[in-house]
Amino acid sequence: MADEPSNGELWRLIEAMRGDVRDDMGQINTRLDKLVSAEVYAVEKAAMAKDISDLVKVVEGMQRQRQTDADRVTQTRRWLFASVIIPFLGLVLPVVLFVAGGKS
Repeated sequence: MADEPSNGELWRLIEAMRGDVRDDMGQINTRLDKLVSAEVYAVEKAAMAKDISDLVKVVEGMQRQRQTDADRVTQTRRWLFASVIIPFLGLVLPVVLFVAGGKS
């Protein structure tokens, strides 16, 4: 019977275990307070998905605008070539040929 703890020692061990359990539960509660609930997570995830889809729409619109601008620049270049450069060459080329032909 000498190896068995006394009632006082058992009581102290039980109190120490209760204190450890209480501390552990406090730590668990502290960690749980930092977590987000499933409902809040679902709402935030839905909002983020909506934001991403809105951004995709904006980017697609910008790409369409960029293509429109590129087409407009191409049309301007074609107009410039057709209305300015070709008539200029039509006027200058005969003069150059005439001057070059006259020197021979």
